[in-house]
Amino acid sequence: MNGWKKSTIVSLLLLPVVVWMSLPISAAPLPALSGWQGRTIPILGTALDYQSNQIGVVAHLVVVFRERNDHYGLNVTFRTRPGRFSPVAQVAVQNAIIHIARAAGLDEKSWSVQLMIPYNGITIYGESLSAMVGLAVVALAQGDVFPQDRVVTGKVNSDGRLGSVGGVPDKIEAAYAEHFQRVIVPEEHDVSDGDWRTPFLMHISPVANVNQAYQALTGHPLRHVKAAG
Repeated sequence: MNGWKKSTIVSLLLLPVVVWMSLPISAAPLPALSGWQGRTIPILGTALDYQSNQIGVVAHLVVVFRERNDHYGLNVTFRTRPGRFSPVAQVAVQNAIIHIARAAGLDEKSWSVQLMIPYNGITIYGESLSAMVGLAVVALAQGDVFPQDRVVTGKVNSDGRLGSVGGVPDKIEAAYAEHFQRVIVPEEHDVSDGDWRTPFLMHISPVANVNQAYQALTGHPLRHVKAAG
């Protein structure tokens, strides 16, 4: 977050409004509940600087997960403080979790998920965070971990394909500035983006679907093979 200065007009993930402020991470924790596990994950977005030029930004979300004993359905709670998720972002995240879970052969109907934006007064719009959040939730469900220097941008289609999102060149530059080693992007380009330059020593991984994205993010196959016994 070192690149987010007070002089920046922030429009995270293509917000239709702008906020003139710095973005300190709030210390407000999620409830410490028995059986919950979680982690902080990075996401990539875009912003408008003081001259109204689009720039890439790196933000973080808190994701907490537990598996219940019932099968009453996926329960995703979007915390409204310190920051908020727009309705569009909420729908995209819930759909991504469902699509990725089913691609993994998992039953998401017993899952509870809590999500928090640790930035005061910020609302996240757009769908490009949804693949990263969905993959992180499934990784928690399967006990997989992934390096904090890897990040995914993209939305998840109902057929499991990683859908295109805008601002990829700007997001890659922001990830490079924050020392990320790998950025996983949709194989399908947004026509407005054009080409991008791969920064020195950074690995850009274009992928077609959530199976490839999960492998690139975690180093493990999405659908685990359970040992007999």
